[in-house]
Parts: sequence; structure tokens; C-alpha cells
Amino acid sequence: QVHIVESGGGSVQPGGSLRLSCAASGFTWDYYAIGWFRQAPGKEREGVSCVGATDGSTYYADFVKGRFTISKDNAKNTVYLQMNSLKPEDTAVYYCAIVPRDAALFYCSGSGPEDYEDYWGKGTLDTVSP
Repeated sequence: QVHIVESGGGSVQPGGSLRLSCAASGFTWDYYAIGWFRQAPGKEREGVSCVGATDGSTYYADFVKGRFTISKDNAKNTVYLQMNSLKPEDTAVYYCAIVPRDAALFYCSGSGPEDYEDYWGKGTLDTVSP
């Protein structure tokens, strides 16, 4: 059974940093990528960044390139999202999800694996405000 738990959310001022963690287990890492998605109030969920679970290949949405960095620690079954230079428009609930490796770009550049409820964590709220 897939088990995903996010942590590290919180409140920060513009220009600040946050580091999110995603502990993921219950699946075969070789067949998946791990991604971060976010949903701001009144907006649809969107892909932020993904990392291949074994090959380490990465994807970043244009709006976070140069500011966010995704990384993973396979020994700990954990993926991290380091978020720097945060802006008020980064305020959202951030979700971690696993996505099938062969369709990773499709899911990561979109709203994620919405057809697979078990592939998602419950989310963590990040607020960026003065």
C-alpha cells in the first residue's frame, strides 16, 4: 500500500525559504517518479517539480526554475523540495505524489495523477506573506 507523508510547510516572508519533505513507501521505486504539485486558492492544481525515483532525472515548471530544487534520498525513501526566493504567488497547498515513470512528463507538467487517489499525500500548506 502506497504511503506518502509531506512535512516542512509553514509561513515565510517574501524572499524567504522553505524545505518540504516527502516520505514515500509501499511501491517499487524503479517504476515511478516522485513529484510535487500545488494548488493555490481558487486555482487548479499544477505540477511544480518531479524527480525520477532511480535515475534522478528532474523536471521543473517554468515558474520555479532557478528558485526551487528537488532532490532525493533513496536510502530514506524521501524526496525534498528546497524552495528559495519565495513569492506571495507561491502560496498554496503543496502535495507530493508518485507518478508512473513512463508518463512522468505528462503528469508532472499537468495536474498530476488525479485518477490515482492512493498516489497522493494529504498536502502541506505553505504561505508566503509580508
